[in-house]
Amino acid sequence: MNTADPTTDYSQGAAFVRGQYLPIGQATLPLTDWGFLRSDATYDVVTAWDGAFFRLDAHLERFAASCARFRLDPGMAMPQVAQVLAECVRRSGLRRAYVEMIVTRGQPPWGSRDPRQAVNQFYAFAVPYVWIANEAQRAQGLHLHVSDVQRIPSASVDARAKNYHWNDLTMGLLGALDAGFDTVVLSDGAGHVVEGPGFNVFCVGADGVIVTPASGVLEGVTRRTVIEMAQALGLPLQQRALPAAELRGAREAFLSSSGGGVLPVTRVDGATIGDGRVGAVTQRLIETYWAWHRDPRYSTPIAY
Repeated sequence: MNTADPTTDYSQGAAFVRGQYLPIGQATLPLTDWGFLRSDATYDVVTAWDGAFFRLDAHLERFAASCARFRLDPGMAMPQVAQVLAECVRRSGLRRAYVEMIVTRGQPPWGSRDPRQAVNQFYAFAVPYVWIANEAQRAQGLHLHVSDVQRIPSASVDARAKNYHWNDLTMGLLGALDAGFDTVVLSDGAGHVVEGPGFNVFCVGADGVIVTPASGVLEGVTRRTVIEMAQALGLPLQQRALPAAELRGAREAFLSSSGGGVLPVTRVDGATIGDGRVGAVTQRLIETYWAWHRDPRYSTPIAY
């Protein structure tokens, strides 16, 4: 691992590539890596907020599980991964950062189609914090489209292991954006919503119960945080199949993502959710989510 050069500009972000720290603009992936050629990789994203990682242990735990599920080896233990992530943030100087860890399949010997012969590769980077909704959308609520595009079934690609098989999400998102919506949630082919590009979905029914899809989704760390917050606040929550019609008729709706936390939804497919304003349950969860960032149980300070 190279020592930091005080003349190197990491202000736009820092990356770790094959044992070297580089400015984010210099970070590259070999063209022949199966991570690029076949989307044969796994990854995870942890955020840094006000100079501390939020729920780093949970993200490392899921990253290790995803690596095991796809038979990928980062080549280092999770405490070492944590050190690399912290160094990327430290070099960048960012107090609020979006920090990604990746393992790709790498490349087997030429002519081989045997993934067991590939040398897996670990990468990491830190860039300025990423919001998946802009300031106006966070204040007024997102307009969500329920797409007819079916999410890749977990029997084919395990949704619980974080992956780059995003063509279904991308096609659904393009269709939603072209039609004037802010973002999209995909279905399971049986009339239920599952997840969107980089987020989980929740709604609050007329009975006050929070509902989120139980299967066919990435079990996001922010999703887990919402579930734990609801329990701590005494809010009823169910993990079960969520019909699209139930989402459209909900009293409140919101998304969960590391790229913004709890994000309100106030319209679905042109229909107003509730009274069209950010609901009380959603607002309470937003406030609790950011308050938990100051809780030492979930915060890992970064030594700059």
